[in-house]
Parts: sequence; C-alpha cells; structure tokens
Amino acid sequence: MMLLASSVFAAQAEHPSLVLLTENFPPYNMAKNGKNFAQNQNLEGIAVDILRETFKRADIDYSMTLRFPWQRIYNLALDNPNFGVFVTARVPDREHLFKWVGPLGPDDWVLLARANSPIELTSLEQARPYRIGAYKGDVIALSLEKQGFTPVIVLRDQDNARRLQSGQIDLWATGDPAGQFLARQVGISGFKTVLRFNQAELYLALNKEVPDAVVTKLQTALDQLKAEGALDKIRARYL
Repeated sequence: MMLLASSVFAAQAEHPSLVLLTENFPPYNMAKNGKNFAQNQNLEGIAVDILRETFKRADIDYSMTLRFPWQRIYNLALDNPNFGVFVTARVPDREHLFKWVGPLGPDDWVLLARANSPIELTSLEQARPYRIGAYKGDVIALSLEKQGFTPVIVLRDQDNARRLQSGQIDLWATGDPAGQFLARQVGISGFKTVLRFNQAELYLALNKEVPDAVVTKLQTALDQLKAEGALDKIRARYL
C-alpha cells in the first residue's frame, strides 16, 4: 500500500495539475462578462484559446482563473508551486524568475495619442514633457519608471483610454494590439500611434518548481500547433 501511495505521489509530482491565473487583457485574455473575476469556460481571448489547445494536446490538467489586480496574480505565480500566470512579457528582468512557454503573441510597446494631437515623437526621450498614462504593475509602467519617467498610474488599463480621450493625459503607454482593443471595449476609437518604442513577446510564465518535463511537453505541443497553422486561425477570430 505504501508503495502504491508513493507511486501515485510521484506521478502527481511529475504531471501536476497547473493553476493558471490571468487578468483582463484583451484581446489575449478576458472575462466573457467583462468583469474582473471569471473561471475556466467563462474566459476567452487569443491566449486563452491557444493555451486550451496546448494543454489538451499535451494532456496536462489545469484550471484557469481571471482575477484582479495583476500584481496579486503575478506574485501568486511567483510564490506558489504549480502556478502560472499569462500573458506575461518575457523580458530580461523576469527571465530567471519563471519557466516559460510561448510565445503566445506579440506585445509591442507604443505611445498612443488622440487623433487630433499635435504630438510627434521619434524617441522615447522626447516624451518626457508629457503626461503619460500607464497601468499599475505592468512591465511597460515598470520600464518607464526605471528610466526615470513618472507615469500617471491607474489600476485598470481601460481607464487610460478614457483619460486620454478626455485630455487628462497626453499619451498612453500600452501594448499593441491590446491598447486599441481596450479602447474599443469602452466605446473609444481613433487613437494614433505616435511612437513604437519596444518589441516584446507574451508568454505563459510558470513557477520555477513546475517540472522541466511538463514545461517541455507544453512547449512541444505549442510548437506543433503553430506548425499546423492553428495559432493563426485562433488569432484571426479576434483581430
């Protein structure tokens, strides 16, 4: 009996059920009802659909929960074995903190302005005189602060669309395509990109205690789906 129990425990350790956490970050991950809490089949988006197919192909158990705020779920994935968080920009400062599966899609960093704004930029340095909106805990906001900017921080990125539209900020530091998608969700369109200042790729970030064999299995499944054209078909449903 002890041998059987040991075998079961070993199998669970080698093939754990993963807890995947995410936030409202359209078009990659979002609650179907638009709220800040959803689970499993009540989630949708490019990354949600890609990961569902990836985990199905890899035959690995998982659950998905969308929660708020981002900093909380990021820290949960950082601190808890068998947890993961998506979508997460894979940048040098984070590289050693997680194990990675992806990419799930691009996330270029852009500065958006109102359509009638006279602002023209050729470098990020030229943006210093302006009020720049950003999202608390987001890698773009953290990068700006690291470079000596003092962005105007909000708890929900959609709020930056409203603030930009009303003139409370001059520029919105966000991702592409996420920013324009978020703006459309709150009935705003017509923002223009005045600067594209970084290119990033979005990933599933897994706690470092997740076994390497599980990470490899997931990455192999994702690569197979990409080769078959499945990822392009998923993206086409949203973009």
